[in-house]
Amino acid sequence: MTVQLRAGRNSDLAGVGDLHFRSRADAYRDILRPSTLEFGGDGRLGEWWTERWKWEQPTHRLTVATNGDELIGFTYLGPSPDDVTELYAIHVDPAHIGTGVGRLLMADALPHLAPRAVLWVLPGNVRARRFYERAGWHPDGETRAEKMGDENVDHIRYSWPTTP
Repeated sequence: MTVQLRAGRNSDLAGVGDLHFRSRADAYRDILRPSTLEFGGDGRLGEWWTERWKWEQPTHRLTVATNGDELIGFTYLGPSPDDVTELYAIHVDPAHIGTGVGRLLMADALPHLAPRAVLWVLPGNVRARRFYERAGWHPDGETRAEKMGDENVDHIRYSWPTTP
């Protein structure tokens, strides 16, 4: 496998939405209700990403990971309401979990997150939390609840770097 990282393009957004849907369904299958996991299917997340990118492109950074013509991961980062940079998304195709794609995407994102950044993660997403902690992120005590589909979902905030 040869992984290439590049800036996301408008033509990637449908694939980003599809990958986001599959990645989320895989990561949250034992955490959220099945009806919640259905939210964004049938191309709806691709439409959502297309609309979001229209407005956020000047201030946000979308990076995609590809293997040939196959989209296998992406990151999305930009300004946070917390007046720092936020890693809004890092998703890897479930078939490529454990292959190093996530580590490449994180290594690419970290220089753009300085001097301080945050991300939000579901408390029960143990695999993601271990991944973030290995990359130097730590929970900072902040929490929030957010609507996902038909379910209120708790999140915990992680900060980077470990020293403010």
